[in-house]
Amino acid sequence: MPVSPALPERHGGLRDRSALDGRRPGPGSGLLAELAMTALLQVRDLAKTYHPSGLFGGRTVRAVDGVSFDIERGGTLALVGESGSGKSTTGRLVMNLIKPSAGEVIFDGGSVYEPSRVVQRTLRRRMQVIFQDPYASLNPRKTVGHIVGQPLAIHRGGAPSRYRDDVIRMLDLVGLSPGDRFIGRMPHEFSGGQRQRIAIARALMLEPEFVVADEAVSALDVSVQAQILQLLLKLQRDYKLTFLFITHDLAVVRAIAQRVAVMYRGRIVETGSVEEVFTAPKHDYTRALLAASPIPDPALARRRGRLLQAPSAGPAR
Repeated sequence: MPVSPALPERHGGLRDRSALDGRRPGPGSGLLAELAMTALLQVRDLAKTYHPSGLFGGRTVRAVDGVSFDIERGGTLALVGESGSGKSTTGRLVMNLIKPSAGEVIFDGGSVYEPSRVVQRTLRRRMQVIFQDPYASLNPRKTVGHIVGQPLAIHRGGAPSRYRDDVIRMLDLVGLSPGDRFIGRMPHEFSGGQRQRIAIARALMLEPEFVVADEAVSALDVSVQAQILQLLLKLQRDYKLTFLFITHDLAVVRAIAQRVAVMYRGRIVETGSVEEVFTAPKHDYTRALLAASPIPDPALARRRGRLLQAPSAGPAR
């Protein structure tokens, strides 16, 4: 589906930040401090421990263990690992959907765990999430117009129907065009790829600067994955979005990210540019992930095969 031209600056229409140079005062920071920072998001020594409860107890699980990374403004960091490695828990901690056992997440100079309601409301607008399952993340009893318009209704008041024009423009933007044909439909009337476009539209209605995409294309067919990835890349270019892209699929990483962090058993064992990690992995776990992942480029596959036969350089941070 074609992606329509950029929206005008108004309710629910994303503003082209290339004309604004990104200068917005962040929570807990002044404009000068914001401009001095190259990283929009800073994660420091983040940890999450789950303690068993009940009659028989159980083993304490350290789902996230001392994770640290930065994401530059307008960039994409891919957080990669197998199921159970702690990457989705890290994403939820970054979004303050769950509380950490230790550590800190700094967004634009201020803590995402700041208890102030005013700060939290601002962060909810500036930070959004796209979930893995497009079939479960949309309310099956609500129309697309209600689902996509609800964020504006919550933050600006009124019913979602008040923002009909904004919803139509956003649907056009994500490739569901013309939007007025889709606004009255229910989620079950759409394919998986179309549902994920609806989820993206909902996430962008509040003009966020940072988006966590948690396995956002893993439930989709490969051809549909490519369409959604191209859409996300276009939106990032046009509106200077910053992404934390959580995935287990290394092929997706090459398409979407500039940097990658590899998670294993709750820890980040290797970080670097996508090219560095793919062509010269330093950790055994990264090597194993790459060895299990098909590569469509024969030359790169041969080069990686030679590198994977070399001895490991040990853990890399």
